[in-house]
Amino acid sequence: MSRKVRSVRVPKELETLDLSGVIRECEKHLRDLESATMLKQQGNQDAAEALIKARQADLGKKLGKLVWEARVKFGKKGE
Repeated sequence: MSRKVRSVRVPKELETLDLSGVIRECEKHLRDLESATMLKQQGNQDAAEALIKARQADLGKKLGKLVWEARVKFGKKGE
């Protein structure tokens, strides 16, 4: 799987966004979805749902932090 991002248009505030970090977090999320699918197939529906809910909340926090860090870097450049 290629990890290279060729072209992305983002606002100036997010030009320092760690795109590799975003991709890494999405990869982790996909692995957890696969784990949840396996749990569901094994008959453990409650564990699968709990894993998905926890990972979605975690993914949102981590991506939000990456966006926030990029915004802070942009603010420091403007000073």
